[in-house]
Amino acid sequence: MEHTQLTYLIFGIVIVLALIFDLGLLSKKNEQISIRKALFQTCFWVGLSLLFFGFLWYGEGSVTAVSYLSAYLMEWSLSIDNIFVFILILGFFKVKEENYARVLLIGILMAIIFRAIFITIGVALISQFEWILYIFGAFLIYTGYKMFTAKEDDTFNPEENVAYRFMNKYMRVTAEEPKGRFVIRKDNKTYLTTLSIVVVMLAVTDIIFALDSIPAVFAISQQPLVVYTSNIFAVLGLRSLFFLLRGAVDKFAYLPQGIAIVLIFIGLKMLAEYFLKMYTIHMPVYVSLIVIVLCLGGSILYSLYHQKKELPEAEVK
Repeated sequence: MEHTQLTYLIFGIVIVLALIFDLGLLSKKNEQISIRKALFQTCFWVGLSLLFFGFLWYGEGSVTAVSYLSAYLMEWSLSIDNIFVFILILGFFKVKEENYARVLLIGILMAIIFRAIFITIGVALISQFEWILYIFGAFLIYTGYKMFTAKEDDTFNPEENVAYRFMNKYMRVTAEEPKGRFVIRKDNKTYLTTLSIVVVMLAVTDIIFALDSIPAVFAISQQPLVVYTSNIFAVLGLRSLFFLLRGAVDKFAYLPQGIAIVLIFIGLKMLAEYFLKMYTIHMPVYVSLIVIVLCLGGSILYSLYHQKKELPEAEVK
């Protein structure tokens, strides 16, 4: 067995054991997740991700490890946008809080499957058509610009979601109280409940966000090992991060601008690769990591500073 294959095997075993630990010991069915428990679960997944970073450094080398950490931070920061949309979806369908954890888990596991498919297709395309990286680069610059200039009144409407419209049009859906069930039998017919719609919408929403994040990860590294592992670790930590940040996500007002700058930088870096190769110039992988940390950390700190500054002004008024 090759070393990289062994790394995949260890990664798979770690993920399965971590899920068993998280779901079996840290979570209980129909339990409302407290901030304290969410913090513990978030630390658990982040700590596990960092331990894997150390494992990669030891087994695969510093370049692979730093690429993984950069990709993980990129995915982790973009997932905060997911959380805001998840809050809107769960609120729109009036999902009871005791069902949050189960609904989020199933939606996230579905999202991981779809992401794995997207990544596999992306790896195959890049191996055959290297020029597609430049398309990814241009797309990231465009996405970053759109995100940076987005207006505050640009809101997400669950009723306009393609999954919502498709399921309502072509499937039997009932507005009846689900009572924790995903399907119910009525008049000898099977109906999907709102919980089923929510699960599918969460997965579809993540797929839409993945159209931005996966090209960004490919810009950092084209190693399948890095792309797969960073995505899976970031997405698996999304559920606990939701419970931790759902009351504070609006406090990071300038985080989208920080993410936008990172996307534009990564897009420009991707487009510049061609010219850098012509002059045999290689940009160290840690440059991306430094830019990501500075932009994300700076935007979070500025958001908190700006909010703290506004509080005294509001009190004066």
